[in-house]
Amino acid sequence: MTPGPSAVSVGQPVFTQVVEGFGTVTITPVDPAADSALIHSWVTQERARFWGMGEASRELVQEIYEDVDRRTTHHAFMVSRDGEQVALFQTYDCAEDRVSECYDVQPGDVGMHLLIGPTTGAAEHGFTGSLMTVFIAFVFSDAAARRMVVEPDTRNAKAISLMERTGFVIGPQVVLPEIDLPEVYLPAKPAQLAFLTAPATAPATAPAAD
Repeated sequence: MTPGPSAVSVGQPVFTQVVEGFGTVTITPVDPAADSALIHSWVTQERARFWGMGEASRELVQEIYEDVDRRTTHHAFMVSRDGEQVALFQTYDCAEDRVSECYDVQPGDVGMHLLIGPTTGAAEHGFTGSLMTVFIAFVFSDAAARRMVVEPDTRNAKAISLMERTGFVIGPQVVLPEIDLPEVYLPAKPAQLAFLTAPATAPATAPAAD
């Protein structure tokens, strides 16, 4: 179980929310062919070093997201603010991911990865926090989702601080095991687990765009 683009055509948004004072945020499944060039330009920058794809070619990036697109347990989304693509957001079923080897997975655990795209000019205060409110609303719009799980690299102090400010409870430090398969390779990673439980009352959300 993960929130994902089931029965949704490529390029069709699965979630839209208006954030007052920030803009309209839209979440759309990644189109590997159309989006790989932009994703490649983001993941190969030094600022994205913890994403682990710094040496990847554009072709490899496309292959990776084609593999994600074939899965029912992992999903990747492009995130737009007022029509401009600003982030890459991924969700996954923790029970079907390597993180399951590192903690006691509970029913309804949904994992999350987030990469904010580069910006020009001065940083906008509250930008990432505003996006996080939308991601949380999206994940918990699925009634089966009971808890969000993140596992940033233990050296990524900025990401860990963001999760704490967003309300995640810091858990144990673990080492995610290496995965070496024909379709995907992931090196072992020292990670900081953190958890956010679904609110007792579901947050107000906008319906998916038509």
